[in-house]
Amino acid sequence: MNEAPKIKSDPLYRMLREGRVSAFNEEKARGNSCDLTHSDFRGIDLRGLEADGLDLSGCYFRQCDLRGLDLSKAKLEGASIHGARIAGAYFPVEIPADEIIMSLMHGTRMRYRNG
Repeated sequence: MNEAPKIKSDPLYRMLREGRVSAFNEEKARGNSCDLTHSDFRGIDLRGLEADGLDLSGCYFRQCDLRGLDLSKAKLEGASIHGARIAGAYFPVEIPADEIIMSLMHGTRMRYRNG
């Protein structure tokens, strides 16, 4: 069963919600982390996010600006990108293009291809 996306109180998550992507990246580089799974990022500009190693499973990226992000080393199982701006974004190779398109166009949750 999928969890509903949440607006969390964690300070690092709040940085992203407030558009302070550079500050988040600095904290991440210092080794600070937070649980971003099942987070609500609806309509947020996340350009510039250093996503390597982030677990973004179940996140809701409706109408987010994800342009140019390298998400190839982030975990996106069950995430939804309905209406997001994704030009130039790299997605994990394990997520087939049709999953990405279905999520972008219809809001389905992305699934990884096993094997």
